[in-house]
Amino acid sequence: MAARQPQTILCLAGHEKGQRFLSAAKRQGWRVLLITTTALEHGDWPRESIDEIFYMPDMYNLTDMIHGVSYLARSRAIDRIVALDDFDVETAAGLREHMRLPGMGDSRARLFRDKLAMRTGARDAGIRVPDFVGIFNYDRIREYMQRVPPPWVLKRRSEAAAIGVVKIEAPDDLWPRLDALGDRQSFHLLERYVPGNVYHVDSLVVDGEVVFAEAHQYGQPPMDVVHQGGLFITKTVQRGSEDERTLRAMNREVLRALGLERGPSHTEFIKGREDGQFYFLETAARVGGAFITDLVEASTGINLWEEWARLETLPPGRPYRPPERRQDYGAIINTLARQEYPDTSAYRDPEIAIRLGKDHHAGFVLRSPDPDRLQALLDDYSRRFYQDFYTSLPAPDKPVG
Repeated sequence: MAARQPQTILCLAGHEKGQRFLSAAKRQGWRVLLITTTALEHGDWPRESIDEIFYMPDMYNLTDMIHGVSYLARSRAIDRIVALDDFDVETAAGLREHMRLPGMGDSRARLFRDKLAMRTGARDAGIRVPDFVGIFNYDRIREYMQRVPPPWVLKRRSEAAAIGVVKIEAPDDLWPRLDALGDRQSFHLLERYVPGNVYHVDSLVVDGEVVFAEAHQYGQPPMDVVHQGGLFITKTVQRGSEDERTLRAMNREVLRALGLERGPSHTEFIKGREDGQFYFLETAARVGGAFITDLVEASTGINLWEEWARLETLPPGRPYRPPERRQDYGAIINTLARQEYPDTSAYRDPEIAIRLGKDHHAGFVLRSPDPDRLQALLDDYSRRFYQDFYTSLPAPDKPVG
């Protein structure tokens, strides 16, 4: 009898990320294929864990991707398709639909990429969201602006994080922006601006149930950091607190309402400064970016990339059990730096778990069993970062973040 061939997982990565996933999938005994862009041909991929790499000039042209992957499938039996970046989620869903492979399909994927779709789904399930309106009928937009007091935010429906978010102070500010968008305006939504603290919950889901979740609070809302500058900070929410319990419960409600069956999620909420209520902002069927996986691993010992790979490669019928976890506290502090290679050697506290080695950035992942000690370090480092490194100007040829 011929030996059973290993199963094959095809990974899509339009950005350079997911290395730990690729290595973990290979350790599970699977054959690993990667499609990435031609611009990342020389990227820092774990090539010893990848059986074949293919390059596409445009990974977001679904027709071309279907043609290319279908051609590969003539000689390679593909069993799973995984999107390693948020922008690949819809492409992977379209490929699964075309090839009738298991996993999230087109309609479900839209709930985790399209801000209008996810808000509508959450609202219909009774989950609190900021008042919003789609950019379609102008009379309904006018009625919305009369009913919901300003300011509002105009958001692209399918962009990640704070990309393309514009604050609108008055109706007269909106219409010229819509005119400038032309036929692209329906790909946006208008939403009530809720001042407050922004949180994120990073999860693993198995068979529709959250089996792991960590709640964190941003120092400044990401939209403020992108538009106004400042330090990127996020930290573990006080364990056992009312905020943590509320965030965990709302996270379960959101993922259940939108129908995530398996895999990671990164979900954001805001706690309104005026009413003290939590509102759902957005979610994604992916691992969080901006070193959040390092934060989770530092505080719990669990790497979300590796656990996701375990989930995707589990034999049928075998239950998934997350590994034992620590209950430490973690934090990230990171900034654009005026130096190309910032010298952080003067920072020597033992709570520094990882030094973030990205050019034109200075940052750390911190870990401590004591949340008060962690907060004291964040306060001290914030003051010193502004003196030692901070710049409000984007690094040359580098994206902010």
